[in-house]
Formats: sequence, C-alpha cells, structure tokens
Amino acid sequence: MVNNVTTNPGALVALQNLNRISDQLNDVQRRVSTGKQVSSAKDNPALYALAQKQRAELGSIESVQQGLRIGSSAVDVAVAAGEGISDILIEMRAIASQASDPALGASERQLLQDQYASLGDQIDRLVDSATIGGRNLLDGTTTTLTVNASTDGSSTIDIAGYNLTDTSVLTIDKTGGDLSTAAGAAAELADIDTTIDNLTSALANLGAGSKSLDLQGKLLTRIADALEISIGNLTDADLAKESSRLQALQVQQQLAIQTLSIANAAPNAILALFA
Repeated sequence: MVNNVTTNPGALVALQNLNRISDQLNDVQRRVSTGKQVSSAKDNPALYALAQKQRAELGSIESVQQGLRIGSSAVDVAVAAGEGISDILIEMRAIASQASDPALGASERQLLQDQYASLGDQIDRLVDSATIGGRNLLDGTTTTLTVNASTDGSSTIDIAGYNLTDTSVLTIDKTGGDLSTAAGAAAELADIDTTIDNLTSALANLGAGSKSLDLQGKLLTRIADALEISIGNLTDADLAKESSRLQALQVQQQLAIQTLSIANAAPNAILALFA
C-alpha cells in the first residue's frame, strides 16, 4: 500500500458512500414529511403523469356532481310544489263533492264557493314559488331541464317541465268555478279528477327524473372514490416501510461519518516515520 498525504483514496471512497447514503436519507425524509412516494415528475415521470390524468378526471367529476346537485334541487322544488298542489286538489274535490248535494242552500254554497276559490289562489302561489336558480319546471318557462351527466359532456339527463298555468294541464277553474248548483259542482268534480290525473302523471315523471339525477350522482361518487384510491396507490408512500428505512439510513450515515473520520486520520500515521 502506498502511503500518500496528497491523495487519500480511502477518504474519497468513504465520502462517496456518505454522499450516497445522505441522498437516500433525503429522499426518505421527503417521503415521510410529504406522505408521497411520487410528489413531482422527477420522482417517477410515468406514475406522476398517470396520477395527474386521474386528478384531472376527478376534478371533472366534481364539476359534473355540482351540476347534478343544482339540477336535482330544481326538480325537488318542483316535486314539492306539485305535491302541495295535489293536496290542495284533494281538498277542492272534497268541497266540490259537498257542493254537488242538491239539498244545499244558497248561503252554504257561497261558503263552499269562497273556500274553493281561496284554494285555487294557493295553487298559483305554489306554482310561482317553485323557482330556484331562475328555473321553474311548473310554470312553462323551462320546457326541458338538461343536466350534464358525464365528464366529457357526451351524456345528459333531460327532464321535461310542465305548465300548470295552462288549462290543458290544470283543467279546473282556479278562480272559483261554479258551485252555485249541483250540476255545476258535478262538472267541477270531473275537471278536478282530470287535473289530478294530469298532475299525478307530471309528478311521476319529475320523480323519475329526480331519481335519475340521484343515481347518477351516487355513481359518480363511487367513481370519484375509486379514483382517489387509485391516485393514492400510485403516489402515496408506505410510511411504515419508510420509517424503517429512515432508521436504517440514519445508522448507516453515522457509520459512514465514522468511516470517513478514520480514513481522514490515516495519513497522520506517516508522522510516526519522522519522529
């Protein structure tokens, strides 16, 4: 072995080993502190690109879900108002049925007429109140509610609106009808039955539309959960394993420092030759 104080091969090897261990230790400390095995493109370009693509898909799903929630709110408001109108029609039918009794007097019919007209006014208020976000599915202003159901815009859910201000749907006379005679009350009963049938059909369609929006929202939630799990599998670090590596590298670093110290002290032995 050549003794040389100018070049110390042992120290150079020990320094290279220390630098290698320090680099590994820095990587492990980064993974432990961030919780990510892949936190940037330089860590693993392929996995980072795949994770970013899935993150973009996840962001698009959140936007679609928001649109579904807005659409569901509009439909739910319309359904609630429609159910309220259905309850009113049942009350109006009971009044008209009572007014169809030929034995009633004029004063009694007038009371029933006033109650009937008051309930008709409530129908208009419910129709007007079924507005949310500028959309109303009951007053004819929104003929079709179209809601995006996919991240690429290729799929939509279309829900038909209804015009309860149109006499073709609400065939009753909301201003009060004619309950002054038994025959007039009987005619109102027929109109109410037709109106109830029309409204029931409309509510069934709105309810089916609301169900479709809810189901699509739940499906997208499951897809979003799967994407989050996939992204985690691609990028998250195994902290238990990293903790074990961290402790091992810390020990190796201490040993490498001691080895470098010994290698740096070796040239001092040459001084003994000149003593």
